[in-house]
Amino acid sequence: MEYKVVPFAASIDLKKNTSSQIAEQLESAIKYYTEKDWKYVRVENITTFVNAEMGCFGFGARPAQTLFTHLIVFQK
Repeated sequence: MEYKVVPFAASIDLKKNTSSQIAEQLESAIKYYTEKDWKYVRVENITTFVNAEMGCFGFGARPAQTLFTHLIVFQK
């Protein structure tokens, strides 16, 4: 069995119904890959912790942060 994992990040317009926009974009991505014979499996949410960087004498320093990534999983 083969798997394909693709990142998913919806672009929204806050003046419109955001949940509908997100659903349409996700549906579009799923349709795109199912037309290429991939079967949709699920959406995975990955949480990643990025350590702080002290920088040189404080210049370029960045605080620690948590990143959230959404991935669509397909299989063949």
